[in-house]
Amino acid sequence: MPLDDLKQSSRVIGAKQVKKAISRGIASKVYIACDAEPHVVEPIKQLCHQHQVDIEMVNSKKTLGEACGIDVGSATVALLDNNMGKEVQ
Repeated sequence: MPLDDLKQSSRVIGAKQVKKAISRGIASKVYIACDAEPHVVEPIKQLCHQHQVDIEMVNSKKTLGEACGIDVGSATVALLDNNMGKEVQ
């Protein structure tokens, strides 16, 4: 999926929300910025492995944030199954 599709897709942004989505089984794919701090993304990578969620690495937090239509960088973003965004909160 091209990063441009992150603007239109149901998604959650940020490590806490991504962890919740993976744990609840509603994340279909996780994007991780290559320049994100390891202590932030390593637990997410482990959760993805445990729950068999695909990971796609992105060049930078800035690139990932821009792809989501936000003005700040993001270490991680999860695409959600079938517009499940309200389930994460």
